[in-house]
Formats: sequence, structure tokens, C-alpha cells
Amino acid sequence: MNIMDFNVKKLAADAGTFLSRAVQFTEEKLGQAEKTELDAHLENLLGKAECTKTWTEKIMKQTEVLLQPNPNARIEELVYEKLDRKLPSRVNNPELLGQYMIDAGTEFGPGTAYGNALIKCGETQKRIGTADRELIQTSALNFLTPLRNFIEGDYKTIAKEKKLLQNKRLDLDAAKTRLKKAKTADTRASQLNSARLEGDNIMVNFSYMLNFLHVKWLKIWAEEVTKSEQELRITQSEFDRQAEITRLLLEGISSTHAHHLRCLNDFVEAQMTYYAQCYQYMLDLQKQLGSFPSSYHSNNSQTPVAPVPSASSSVVVSSPLTSTSGLALSSPSSITDLKESSGSRKARVLYDYDAANSSELSLLADEVITVFSVVGMDSDWLMGERGNQKGRVPITYLELLN
Repeated sequence: MNIMDFNVKKLAADAGTFLSRAVQFTEEKLGQAEKTELDAHLENLLGKAECTKTWTEKIMKQTEVLLQPNPNARIEELVYEKLDRKLPSRVNNPELLGQYMIDAGTEFGPGTAYGNALIKCGETQKRIGTADRELIQTSALNFLTPLRNFIEGDYKTIAKEKKLLQNKRLDLDAAKTRLKKAKTADTRASQLNSARLEGDNIMVNFSYMLNFLHVKWLKIWAEEVTKSEQELRITQSEFDRQAEITRLLLEGISSTHAHHLRCLNDFVEAQMTYYAQCYQYMLDLQKQLGSFPSSYHSNNSQTPVAPVPSASSSVVVSSPLTSTSGLALSSPSSITDLKESSGSRKARVLYDYDAANSSELSLLADEVITVFSVVGMDSDWLMGERGNQKGRVPITYLELLN
């Protein structure tokens, strides 16, 4: 029974407090009540926290879109995360494309130009897919997780304390309003008690009785002055304490920015590693495609198309053929003649080429070098010479001159 009485009293007190806050808030909006303003420093901290929360949410969501463009996949990841279950592994787009290329190249025949190129491209795409997976994992751990922890943890605490501060401010202003009313009532009661009544007719006596009752009612307000002053001191103390707690939490936003800066550096480093890996993979793939033999058997084992003579170039050999890799190839007959002879020839470099190792010679487009054949050298290569520098060069990058 006592517990029930206590619960009823607490419920009534909470309802009264809620009603008092609602009245104060409404009167403030209507301009009928004074509002205690927060100090400028605290207002600035509140604005900084709200700005941090807004932009952190936007950056986090857009980063998720960048790392996983598929919205259905993002929803699936969110569901598994909320259920605290491990997300099943799935093949990403580069890996899937790479597997299709490998399967197609295998069916066309690894010994054909197109089939071999497809297999090499497929292997590179799968390596890019692996790098993409590593980027997502690293970015999620080092960048997205700290941002999400701030939104779901630190900022929720700040928002809770901010709301509590708002309630304490409403309680303080309501107490100020009650004290003001109590003092006004006390002043009016004093004025009525000091008023002198003249005459002894019925109306005077009736007026006196009304004034007496009015005074009694006003004295009730007067008795509230002391109580209101005490309540004001309590609410002021609670408001000041809550303002200090909120301020301390908000000052931690600067530390949050510093932490997010470190996370941003980690994200940039992860991206840099990813793009460097992709660039190197594609560079290696370009070299592999560029080093293909100058003539291939076509997929249906037909004779290759004869080279078309060039009318615009002052060279002896026919104009370059276009291979499956998109690189120009010198005439097979000219290359064969050079390999069978013991002499050397001048050749113009068609494309830039970076040496893969010390046995190769790096090339710059449009430069002219001396080339010659060495016994036992692979049919796809010649020995190049530029001044004191020597090294192997791929024939697909050369155009033989007079």
C-alpha cells in the first residue's frame, strides 16, 4: 500500500513537472515569459557538436556508398550487423569479371591470342578484386567504425545531456515566474491591508468582506514567496551543475576531431595503397600484353592478315599491324631478316616502355635506338642499344627504319 502511494505521488509530481515545463515552453514561444539564455561559449560548443554530427553522418553514409555502391548489399550488411552475425563471403564485381574472362579464355584456347589475353586480364581483375576487398575491410575498421561509434555513442550521450539541460532551464524559468507572481501577490496584499474603508452602509460592509476574502487569497500567494525563493535556489543550482556537465562533454568534440583526423589519414593511406596496387597490376598487364609475339594463329587457325604498306612513313618495312593488345607490331618479314642477319638496324620506339628488370632497356616514345639480334634470344625480343646502355626490348614497341 505504501509503495502504491509512493508511486502515485511520484507520478503526480512528474506530471506536475511536465505540465509546468510545457506551460513555460509555450509561453516562451508566445513571447509571454522570459527565457534564460545560455552563455555564448556553451552555445558555440552546442553548435559545433551539432555541426560535427551532421557532417559526420553525411561523410559516413557517402563513404559506405563509395565502398559498396550496391544498396541491397549495404542493407544486407546492416541486417547482419544488427543481428551480430557474420556476413557470408560474396564475390565482388572485379573478381566476377575476372572469373568470366578466365573461363572465356580457357574455352577459346589459351594458345590463341585472344584466349591468352583474356586469361591474363582475368587474373589481373581478380587481383584487383582482392585489393578492393582489402580496401573495404581496412576502411571499415579504421575509418567507418570510429565515425559510427561517435554517432551512436558519444553524440547520443551529448544529446541526452543537452535535453536534460533544456529541462533544467525550463524548471529554472518556471521557478523565476512563480517567484515573480508570489512577490506581486505579496505587494498587492500589503496595499489592500493598509487601505482605509469609509462609511457604514451595506455596500461598504460588503466590499470590506470581498476585500477580506481577496486578501486571504493573496496572502496564500504571499506565503509562497519563501517557498518559491527556496525552489529557485535549488533549480538554479541544478541548472548550473547540468550546464557544467554538458560543457565538459562538448569540449571533448575537439578531441573527437583529432581522433577523426587520424582515422582520415588511415583512410587516405588505405586508398593510396589500393590505387597503387591497381596501377601496378595494370602496368604489369600492359607489359604482358605488349610482349605478345608479333604473329599469332587466329582462333580458327586461319592465316593471319598480311600487313598493309605505309604510304606516309619513310620506312622500308610495312606499317605496323594492330595486335589484340592494341599495340603496333613491326612487319614479321623485316624482323625475321634482322634475326637471321648478324648486323644491326635503327628502330623508332612507338610507345614508352618501363624495364621490368635489369636485363631490359627502358624506352621513350619516338626515340631512335639501335637494335640487333642475339643467338638464342626469345623471338619476341631484340637487343637494344642507346649509347652505353644495352638491354632487351620487345619488338612490338619498335618500327624498323632504313
